[in-house]
Amino acid sequence: MADQLTTNVNGHDRAITSAPETPLLYVLRNELRLSGPRYGCGLAQCGACAVLVDGAEVRSCITPIAATAGKKVTTLEGLPLLWAQSKGATADGGTLHPVQQAWIDEQVPQCGYCQSGMMIAAAELLATNPSPSVAQIKDAYTNKPPSPHLCRCGTYAAIIRAVQRASMTMKS
Repeated sequence: MADQLTTNVNGHDRAITSAPETPLLYVLRNELRLSGPRYGCGLAQCGACAVLVDGAEVRSCITPIAATAGKKVTTLEGLPLLWAQSKGATADGGTLHPVQQAWIDEQVPQCGYCQSGMMIAAAELLATNPSPSVAQIKDAYTNKPPSPHLCRCGTYAAIIRAVQRASMTMKS
């Protein structure tokens, strides 16, 4: 039996009717029709499904929807609003989050499958450390539990450049 709970997804309160133990990823993709978080491994070992819950990165493939009740979930689609709110605006105004724009400017994706999770990790890192060193950027992608973010195309050098670019943009 599905229970109804409310969670805030990308700035909007959403009534969720899925069973409480349903993975957040399935609710986001199947019920709410968001395509940012991706199904990668299903075991929280790759990061393709990463989203922010109250500002902290979580792997949505293993997070039960019940764990997000009353919390703020931000997917790739919600990063522009998150950026606008950090600047005191109430609407995103159609401007990409600096992380998203940096990904475009640095031409980071090859296949792009893992990139929404990579951008989520970058957004969390820059929210807590506005001027990360290269070592800190690498650490955020490789040593933060539950597991590293993986990119089969190997765009890691471009990811580092994009995080550095976003950092500079966010400080100006």
